[in-house]
Amino acid sequence: MKNRRTSASRPGLPRRETALYAPIRDYLVGNGYDVRAEVTHCDIVARKGDDLIIVELKRQFGVDLLVQATARQRISDSVYVAIPAPEYFGRGSRWTGLKRLLRHLELGLIVVFLDSSIPRVEVVFHPLPYQRRKRKAARRAALEEAASRSGDYNLGGSTQTKLVTAYRENAIHIACCLERFGPMAPCQLRALGTGPKTTAILGANFYGWFRRVHRAVYALTAEGKADLAAYPDLARQYREKLGRDLASDNT
Repeated sequence: MKNRRTSASRPGLPRRETALYAPIRDYLVGNGYDVRAEVTHCDIVARKGDDLIIVELKRQFGVDLLVQATARQRISDSVYVAIPAPEYFGRGSRWTGLKRLLRHLELGLIVVFLDSSIPRVEVVFHPLPYQRRKRKAARRAALEEAASRSGDYNLGGSTQTKLVTAYRENAIHIACCLERFGPMAPCQLRALGTGPKTTAILGANFYGWFRRVHRAVYALTAEGKADLAAYPDLARQYREKLGRDLASDNT
């Protein structure tokens, strides 16, 4: 399907939902349905034998449309939402997520292309029973990520801010060790509890915090030392831990 513009200023975008009615009515009639509008609060009701279809019309996709459409599922299993053709249906667009939401709700989707002399109707998908398939790899990654964090250092709902991931926390731990003891080899860092990913984190140097000074020996960069100030709680936690471990070794 070709991409279409959805801006409210584009030619052909309807001012009212009623502009969608005639093209969808004609499409359903052409497929053998008997169509009526505004039946018991339903925008469109279409009948063919025992088959009952309900279509809810909206200028734009929104929560109100979902509320209305799911309410219609008390009447029929075949409920569609109909909107003017949006700009994108491809991967990576917001419509990918919205289509997935509709499938979760077991709703069908109809789009109407209005920016031509003869409007075109396309049924993107029909309402079908939804079977949720869990992604085992994604589930395992979420469990491992949560378990690998020592605490809750982020604010839920944050955007455009640096998040403390398990990887970043591991890098902070390594940085605190190098800050305290100077250049070290990965095996020495692992002995301090920095974990099995120590060598990979040092080698990747994703944040620019580490510098190799000898073969398999790394030091903390000035940038790394400065960046620790952005994570005061975690840095303090690891500095205090190193102090306790050192005191314990000396007793």
